[in-house]
Amino acid sequence: MGDRILVAYASMCGSTGEVAEAIGKILCESGAAVDVRRVQDVKDLKPYRAAVIGSAIRMSKPLSEAVHLAKKHRAAFASMPVACFSVGMAMNADTPENREKAKQFLTPLLNEVPSPAAVEYFGGKLDYSTLSPVFRWMFSQDKSGEMAEGDWRDWDAINAWAKALVPLL
Repeated sequence: MGDRILVAYASMCGSTGEVAEAIGKILCESGAAVDVRRVQDVKDLKPYRAAVIGSAIRMSKPLSEAVHLAKKHRAAFASMPVACFSVGMAMNADTPENREKAKQFLTPLLNEVPSPAAVEYFGGKLDYSTLSPVFRWMFSQDKSGEMAEGDWRDWDAINAWAKALVPLL
């Protein structure tokens, strides 16, 4: 086991990557050696003593590459502190109902991480210009307002959660 902390993320349009970078920055400021990597770029966990895994939520579930990383390295994650987070539109308002939805959406990832040290759910960002034409058209047809363009990431909450991770990792 190494002495670094891994912050691994799965992102479709970059929003989750920006959250992962912010978490990594806070952990670095605490004195930790941190690597922020896309999940598909993580090959070996030997350099790490702890990990944070984050995923965008798409179609009510985490991205498959995040679940694949957790499944592939399940034994290694079982022997280190691991925190998990999601970034998605379900949390565009932080309510108990939305937290329950976000928790259900992240369940496939959480099922692969034995006893996470911390779990959090963050609002996402939707910028139609970053979407494929099919998703752009689908989201533009939404009349509920749930898929409206905007940025619902609460940077104060993200930074506070990252600071709270320091003693856990």
